[in-house]
Amino acid sequence: MLNAQWKRFKSGTDIRGCALDGVEGEPVNLTDEAVERMAAGFLLWLSGRTGKAGDTLTVSVGRDSRLSGPRIRDAVVRALTAGGARVLDCGMASTPAMFMTTVDLGCDGAVQITASHHPSHRNGLKFFVPQGGLEGEDIEAILENAQEGRSCTAGQPGKTEKTDYMTAYAARLRRLIVDGVGAGDQPLKGFHLLVDAGNGAGGFYATQVLEPLGADISGSQFLEPDGHFPNHIPNPENEEAMASVCAAVKQHGADLGIIFDTDVDRAGLVGPDGREINRNRLVALAAAIALENEPGGTVVTDSVTSRGLKEFIEKTLGGRHHRFKRGYKNVIDEGLRLNAAGENCPLAIETSGHAALRENYFLDDGAYLATRLIIRAAQLRREGRTLNDLIAALAEPAEGIELRFSIRETDFRAYGEEVIRELEQYAHKQGWEVADDSREGVRISFGPADGDGWLLLRLSVHDPVMPLNIESDRRGGCRQIAERLAPFIACQGGLDASALEQYLEK
Repeated sequence: MLNAQWKRFKSGTDIRGCALDGVEGEPVNLTDEAVERMAAGFLLWLSGRTGKAGDTLTVSVGRDSRLSGPRIRDAVVRALTAGGARVLDCGMASTPAMFMTTVDLGCDGAVQITASHHPSHRNGLKFFVPQGGLEGEDIEAILENAQEGRSCTAGQPGKTEKTDYMTAYAARLRRLIVDGVGAGDQPLKGFHLLVDAGNGAGGFYATQVLEPLGADISGSQFLEPDGHFPNHIPNPENEEAMASVCAAVKQHGADLGIIFDTDVDRAGLVGPDGREINRNRLVALAAAIALENEPGGTVVTDSVTSRGLKEFIEKTLGGRHHRFKRGYKNVIDEGLRLNAAGENCPLAIETSGHAALRENYFLDDGAYLATRLIIRAAQLRREGRTLNDLIAALAEPAEGIELRFSIRETDFRAYGEEVIRELEQYAHKQGWEVADDSREGVRISFGPADGDGWLLLRLSVHDPVMPLNIESDRRGGCRQIAERLAPFIACQGGLDASALEQYLEK
């Protein structure tokens, strides 16, 4: 069992912690010693999984642009080589590229040093094997090894090799575009594509993928890696970040804008009108492309997608929409499960921008998604059309909100699950329509007289929080739905309902 010290590093299927001083109340816990023990714990876990001795394993190591990355990289490499492993140091790399080293370079495992969109003082470790990312129980086993100080023994230390894998990874994306567009070696000539890397690891996409294929990348911004993240948070879900890239697309008259998160496993887009193609719109666009050659296929999404998206996937595209739990790994694993059970599922995508296509190892790869969308955009351009035309039939909500209720109870998970059970019972007594495809929390639909929309109350994947999402197809509907729910929430003494109270007071 993990003790409190080591348990706090576990963040779903990743390891996360504080890596830099300077933030009050967050002392550094990703110390060199802690990181070395984690990396040694991973090597021992990998040895057990593969049945190979530590000194016969090859492990790749990469990092995003965070300031703490080089220090943590050194600690990881020390631990891996101490266990006898051969280490391929890939330097600055995207998270999806690190998985691809297990495919292209035959690595037994991969370690990416990243904390995704988290603040610059935080960092973490993400692990891969050739079958994909690790599960939560795997992370727990690795941390148990670290806690107990268990590691591989080796007669002599392993060696480290500097490896420029990102050049090969970029070349693969270029080949996809050349083959997909079919217009010679400059298929993007005359196409204005603007990239916002947020000073993360994604700047390569503009200079090593798009520009060599003839694209005009003028106006691209924040391509240089800078772990201070001085311009905006590298996160397609962040309002400031999206506003920045939308403004840049309009200012420079780009045909398309692409924004990545820090480690490039997520992407968002901006149309030529400067309007973002994100969340439900991005899911719809990815579904339109994924289902083109997969009629009747299933698209797995997280639980907060709109009812308009469901209608678009099922009525316009002729597919099946399968809502599942929040958390990108939950969504991907559900896609894998459906395919293993014989159901045709070519896409698993979360509204945050994590998009995993079956054709690409079910890997959530922002650069791959952008590449597939750019190929389609180039094809449509010959017809005088844009990506927006593919989702013209998508009915979008008039408004939407998310409120978050902190849980005061110590056993927050048990309390949250009890609240969900009680809400479902309450909803049935009120005569409300409870969704039968809700695989997380309680999703309730309301007719025109009661707000013309839906709500979803669920338990956060990791935190003592219950998020409440509400969408409505008319202005003022979210408030009306919130008013319907307020009496129930007021009776839940273990919830901090101040967010709902403040919303209704406006």
